[in-house]
Amino acid sequence: MKRFEELNIKPELLRAIKEIGFEETTAIQEQSIPLIKAGKDVIGQSGTGSGKTAAFGLPMLELVESGKGIQALVLVPTRELAEQVSKELIKFSKYTPKHILAVYGGVGIERQINELRRAEIVVGTPGRMLDHLERRTIDLSKIKILVLDEADKMFEMGFVDDVRDIIRQTPQFRRTLLFSATISSDVIDISDRYMNDPEVVRVDVYVEKSHLKQGYYNVSTRDKFSLLTHLIRTENPKLAIIFCATRHRVDMVAKNLERQGINAEPIHGGLTQARRNKIMEEFHAGKIHVLVASDVAARGLDIKNVTHIINYDIPKTDKEYLHRIGRTARAGEIGKAISLLSEQDYDNFRHVQSNRDIDIEKLAAPQFQRLPFDFGSRSGFSGRPSGFHGHRGLSQFSRNPPARGRFGRRPQSRGY
Repeated sequence: MKRFEELNIKPELLRAIKEIGFEETTAIQEQSIPLIKAGKDVIGQSGTGSGKTAAFGLPMLELVESGKGIQALVLVPTRELAEQVSKELIKFSKYTPKHILAVYGGVGIERQINELRRAEIVVGTPGRMLDHLERRTIDLSKIKILVLDEADKMFEMGFVDDVRDIIRQTPQFRRTLLFSATISSDVIDISDRYMNDPEVVRVDVYVEKSHLKQGYYNVSTRDKFSLLTHLIRTENPKLAIIFCATRHRVDMVAKNLERQGINAEPIHGGLTQARRNKIMEEFHAGKIHVLVASDVAARGLDIKNVTHIINYDIPKTDKEYLHRIGRTARAGEIGKAISLLSEQDYDNFRHVQSNRDIDIEKLAAPQFQRLPFDFGSRSGFSGRPSGFHGHRGLSQFSRNPPARGRFGRRPQSRGY
């Protein structure tokens, strides 16, 4: 990898990124920055943690001039990513200050309206950006550079028409940068319609198998939470993210972990933005060691030093699985990805295992104490602990699930 000095980055930016601790470029930075500086449109295909923000942010900061209106727009799918990207850009611009504003819903719009009058770079979600455009409280006529970050997720969430509407409000002659983990049909359509002969930069982000241990446990639905609690206590993670399929399940798992004396917090789109910000600040600071998250809320979050990823619910696709586990075992660190496989997870697990590059080891179920689980407003198992439970208590099907590629459709059961 090259050093940032070799990419002809401005001294003020070099000074800031060196203070942050950046010395050598990542692959996406090394390949993208020279193209962007040369005025090219770029499609960057890379995953979470690949350094995309610096890849587009450093050339952007060189291009934007102080006091000349909004010249750069970064569209992102979630509020958390808007906050994260804007904070990174502010760090990079320490010695060449720019007015950088995160714009998203869930918070008052009046303050944003006031701050937009002096902003030069805006990082926003599509919905709130359209609100401002309809109110005519934002002017995109001076945009020099437009970035679509996490484009595939943005389109999966149904924002493709909103993105098109926003792009139409920007000048025809601008640089357009698109970063995406996957190249979907919507990504191709956007690039064909709104990009000028883009250069494509592909960076394959593979999990280093020697640094990341992947395993799964077969467990009955009723005992999934008990096994989860046992694993957190025995693994003692420095930082762990537990993924659940729904907001309700995120809340219930986090509440029940708290009842067991485990310092866990939920993160999902149903929380107020102030609450989400506070939780993420505490997690980054190491005050919270366990985060229970939905995929949408966690998408794009770049959290360092995560030692454990636990899939309480199995994701629907291999790409989502890889996106989840890509948050651990970074920068040479060791990490674990543990999946809890119950009856309702078999179809999803079959989809994940259809990717032959994913090698998840079957783990022997430990003995663990069965714990009560309060379902809140929903009925379900709740009561006093009832002794210990281990692999001998599992059904024959759970002990011996179908082999890879042979998972049949099973009756669905609600599990928490």
